[in-house]
Amino acid sequence: MNIRTLDLNLLRVLSALLAEQSTVGAAKRVGLSQSAVSAALGRLRGALDDPLFVRQGQRIVPTDFARSLEVPLKSILDDLEALLLRQAEFDPSGVAQSFKVAASDFFAVMLMPRLADILARRAPQMQVQLVDLLPNSYVGILEREGVDLALVPKTEFPTWSEHQILFQSRFVMIARKGQPRLDRSGLRPGDVVPIDLFCDLGHVVFSPEGNLKAMGDAALARIGRTRRVVMTMPVFSGVCIAVAGSDLVALVPEQLARRMAPLLGLNTYQPPMPLAAADICMLWHKRSTATAAHRWFRGVVAEVLGTLNQQDS
Repeated sequence: MNIRTLDLNLLRVLSALLAEQSTVGAAKRVGLSQSAVSAALGRLRGALDDPLFVRQGQRIVPTDFARSLEVPLKSILDDLEALLLRQAEFDPSGVAQSFKVAASDFFAVMLMPRLADILARRAPQMQVQLVDLLPNSYVGILEREGVDLALVPKTEFPTWSEHQILFQSRFVMIARKGQPRLDRSGLRPGDVVPIDLFCDLGHVVFSPEGNLKAMGDAALARIGRTRRVVMTMPVFSGVCIAVAGSDLVALVPEQLARRMAPLLGLNTYQPPMPLAAADICMLWHKRSTATAAHRWFRGVVAEVLGTLNQQDS
């Protein structure tokens, strides 16, 4: 017999037959039909060159050779089941592993503090490295830069990747408390800013590449308007600090605005033009999908970021 050509599923059938000594009982144990079990027994007889079972009344009785296989075969199958169960019931408490996550600094605020607390309690030996996204290369980083996860807006992803939508991100306008033009207009936090005022205010644009136009400009262009961009920043934290220390305004994700507003003395307002919410995804390479540690880490990231949708409701 050549073990390389043996269908290992047949060994599960053989173990069930040895335990039940009945094709009906074995079929129930392994979740197959009686005819499928009988066919499997025929293949086993040919592969092992032994009858394996002989009919005795209503039962089938194992041959001496088959009986000699019962204990070691059960041990092998039990060991295999235990191995796979350990993969399914992954215990992170003693695992020393590092995960590299590519994302904007939005996640330095909205993910990393809570993630640090969870890892300290559940996986104290794990490390997480948050690294910048490479402009226009959300996907390539998973292949070339040793990144385990990317946190990015939903787009067309390659077939070798997997993704999970974590939350929706809406955008609001932020301005410092006491911004004179907003105060003179009589606007209160949460109000919609009139389109003429919105376009005339000085704006800070978030752009790692230094682009003077972003999704807000595309939304304005659809209604035939433009805004006055004064500066760009490569990180959201810089955008918020610049707004807090000046009369400039900016469009930022609503969850970040809510977190930073009390810290920096900011108010939030609704922009005047329609802005579609962005689906924010966790993206990874398919090679890591079934890896126990990676699967556990993805679950923790999803646990933390999934609460951002609840904050919107």
